Amino acid sequence: MSTPSSPNLQNGNTPRVFVAATRQNDGKTTISLGLLGALQQRYGRVGYIKPVGQRFVEIDEQKIDEDSVLMDQVFRLNCPLGAMSPIAVEPDFTRRYLQASNYETLVVRIQKAFDRVAWEKDFVLCEGTGHAGVGSVFDLSNAAVARLLNARVVIVTQGGIGKPVDEVALNHALFKKEGTEVIGVIVNKVLPEKIDYIREFVGRGLKRQGLPLLGVIPYQPMLSSPTLNLIHEELKADLLNHTTQGTNIMDRFVLGAMAPSRALQLLQPGVLFVTPGDRDDLLLAVAAHAREKPNCLAGLVLSDDLLPANSVLEQLRQVPFPVLSARDDSYGVASKVHDLIVKIRPGDTGKINLVRDLVARHVNLDRILASI
Repeated sequence: MSTPSSPNLQNGNTPRVFVAATRQNDGKTTISLGLLGALQQRYGRVGYIKPVGQRFVEIDEQKIDEDSVLMDQVFRLNCPLGAMSPIAVEPDFTRRYLQASNYETLVVRIQKAFDRVAWEKDFVLCEGTGHAGVGSVFDLSNAAVARLLNARVVIVTQGGIGKPVDEVALNHALFKKEGTEVIGVIVNKVLPEKIDYIREFVGRGLKRQGLPLLGVIPYQPMLSSPTLNLIHEELKADLLNHTTQGTNIMDRFVLGAMAPSRALQLLQPGVLFVTPGDRDDLLLAVAAHAREKPNCLAGLVLSDDLLPANSVLEQLRQVPFPVLSARDDSYGVASKVHDLIVKIRPGDTGKINLVRDLVARHVNLDRILASI
């Protein structure tokens, strides 16, 4: 199949960078958010596009990638949402493409969307989806999309020495095959005490590939921990009280299968307490403890689709942290929370501010811009 480089791309002047990753959940969106904040401080008028998205929401009958919504709401980019998210990979998207290839149509859609996003902008940040090969099944891998947009690439990977360098080598090879230049690597989620060590030895490993190390981001547990709003959404639970603490962050969960006296010893800020909804004894103890120590929990989940007696429920409605009622049993709740893919949401102000600060302090933006 012929895959012309950029037949429909009109904008060849606006500076741009394409942020890719070595695998899913390396922190690509987190780094993109921080870079976008730094670029907005430097340039003012900045655009954003996620050409191919896999997680989307429906807005005004358009399927918009969640990350595009995040960037738009955080930075007020003044870009059309449809242009920021031109292709949403629905469940049957790949099957339909393989049945009747429409490659040229998709290329035109991506390139016209970029032109709209870049209109009157001083810089555009492009975010990929997963590793360099994601999208190959419909001929639009991240490497191919970066080429179509004439964008140089920054690769995000995770901490370690051998594994990130090896994974960067694999991804770098595909970008080179597409004729796209990788300008450097950001290593994310590095234990703070190992930053200098990783900087030195990953830097040496990347140098052997002709790639500079652009930054080392320290691991922050807060960024990997879900908020109660996210847990609420994932569990499809009912909120039983009025609360303003939906952005509470869960550090760990405790399954309430013990005597109330033992349970009280486990109530701490950051804990998600999960117990069957008919454990009136435990729930009364939690409600009483919360009156003395309002921040004793991040949140409370009543499992098994059960509710306590009305008198107990009324006391729970008065606690400040979220009280959720879930249909799953306690084990199911714990499993879903454990397996949850944590994504930053527009309302996660604390996380957003932390990300912007981390990227500003630990990523060499000047070197990125000098390479574009």
